[in-house]
Amino acid sequence: MNRGLEVQFEQPGPIPLDVAFDCPPGEMLALVGPSGSGKTTILRAIAGLARAQEGQVTCGGRVLFDSGKGVDLAPQARRVGLLFQDYALFPHLSVLDNVRIALLGLPEEEREARAMAWLARTRVAGLEQRRPDQLSGGEQQRVALARALARDPAVLLLDEPFSAVDQVTRHRLRLELADLAHSLEVPIVLVTHDLDEACMLADRICVLHRGRSLQVGSPGEVIAHPATAEIARLIDTRNIHDATVTAHAGDGGWSEITWGGRPLKIRHAPDHAIGETISWCVAPTNVLLIPDKARREDGENGFDTRVIALLSGGALSQAVLKCQAAPGLLLHMTLPTRVASRHELRVGRELRVSLPREAIHLMPQARRRPRRDPGSG
Repeated sequence: MNRGLEVQFEQPGPIPLDVAFDCPPGEMLALVGPSGSGKTTILRAIAGLARAQEGQVTCGGRVLFDSGKGVDLAPQARRVGLLFQDYALFPHLSVLDNVRIALLGLPEEEREARAMAWLARTRVAGLEQRRPDQLSGGEQQRVALARALARDPAVLLLDEPFSAVDQVTRHRLRLELADLAHSLEVPIVLVTHDLDEACMLADRICVLHRGRSLQVGSPGEVIAHPATAEIARLIDTRNIHDATVTAHAGDGGWSEITWGGRPLKIRHAPDHAIGETISWCVAPTNVLLIPDKARREDGENGFDTRVIALLSGGALSQAVLKCQAAPGLLLHMTLPTRVASRHELRVGRELRVSLPREAIHLMPQARRRPRRDPGSG
């Protein structure tokens, strides 16, 4: 059975790696993390352009690299399609020849037919005789993708493929890649620093930091349930706080934590002992606004707050709220701009918000960091 791509790398330096993940055929896995987390190094090691000190890479049951057995196939023997961040097109070759060069060893007629077919499939048919400097950024990306796919790769590796194009082109190319990916029965590994892009395109994401793979899962699972506070910060979760577990319901229906002297009902969490200090987070989209006309007791885990910062623009608005009963407690809220406008959100506006118990996620306690107050008053 074709098990897709399986990767495991370990090395202490010069670029530390402690990485393990898999990617089945037909799935896209996004490697996300800050600059310097090893994303591009991992792609290069899969492709055979770099060598990890220890580890294994297999694809479809075929061993591409195994440090213990002395296996290290040359890049051209690995059947890997790699789309570089800068596309790496040959400037002196035409579009057609840039794709044909990936097909050396095939009969001339087959090379041209396959190159033309992939140029059509990536929507650059008609540009065969142009040079790369005569193409737009989006057209160069499509040609580079056609070249990567023309070799009939067993795995496709994409290194920040949209970083060199403008926002409108980036949106169009994402849609095209998503459509194409569904028709390819190969593992696809995408490197991106853009979490929104990863969530939009990938079936699963792998969070990396300092060469370590910290968590692998669906975008929704990782964002809603980061395994640690470190991961929550890496994926830019805005509401990360410490609290103490104070109660468990006898019927197992709920547990309770205390945050800044305020009790919060959460889903039953029997694995955490009463008195234990934990970290918790809630997505800004799950900080819910309670309309003025609603009764003050409406809404689970209700807080009276005041808006101390507001960023509006596009479809979503972001607000920073200071809790009235405990001014040191801050919450970040994201809501549709039309809703923010309807409720006349502005700096200084007093709001009642609630935190649904099912949206509160517990994690091992984070190391304390100084908290910066983005507002005053």
